[in-house]
Amino acid sequence: MSEDTERLAKALIELREAEGLSVTELALRTTLSVATIKVHESDLGRLPTSFAARRFEEVLDWAPGSIPTLPQEPTDPESPPDSSAVTG
Repeated sequence: MSEDTERLAKALIELREAEGLSVTELALRTTLSVATIKVHESDLGRLPTSFAARRFEEVLDWAPGSIPTLPQEPTDPESPPDSSAVTG
């Protein structure tokens, strides 16, 4: 786990404990999934996506851009190509 991901995990856990929130309640507050909260509270050491990082910064009252993110948003390799590019 990197120092950045460890700091985020600790902050999320401390926030939940201080405010008496469950993982589900924090997920609702951030509009992220329970699985996302659990991943970032665990020792998996993954950086969040930019969207998740923004939501965490808001709920933790941290400055924008203070949480390092993945270099780019992950993509689903099985998703269909952009249908807006279809010509008729």
